[in-house]
Amino acid sequence: MKLILKWLLTAAAVFLLANFLSGVTVDGYTTALIVSVILAVLNLFVKPILVIFTLPITILTLGLFLLVINAIIILLASNLISGFHVNGIWTAIIFSILLSILESILHSLIKED
Repeated sequence: MKLILKWLLTAAAVFLLANFLSGVTVDGYTTALIVSVILAVLNLFVKPILVIFTLPITILTLGLFLLVINAIIILLASNLISGFHVNGIWTAIIFSILLSILESILHSLIKED
């Protein structure tokens, strides 16, 4: 049940940020639900591979390159989903940061057992 609630909260965060940021567009709430699923799958399978391949530059930048990796994941999701569009890398970085902050706030509202 908590997984579904977290999925819905992430979709709400994506939808809210798409209305807030000018460079991000989402066609509707259904598309936001799909975006949240695709982002979860990409973070599960693609992100660890990118982190391993870019480990030297991540260490060199003291972890700041992970923001670029998150932006790449968001741009990849934008290419995979027709109703979701992000204008550029900087918009994706800002979207990634704000999505992480909003998700942590929303997920903290859920009581843990």
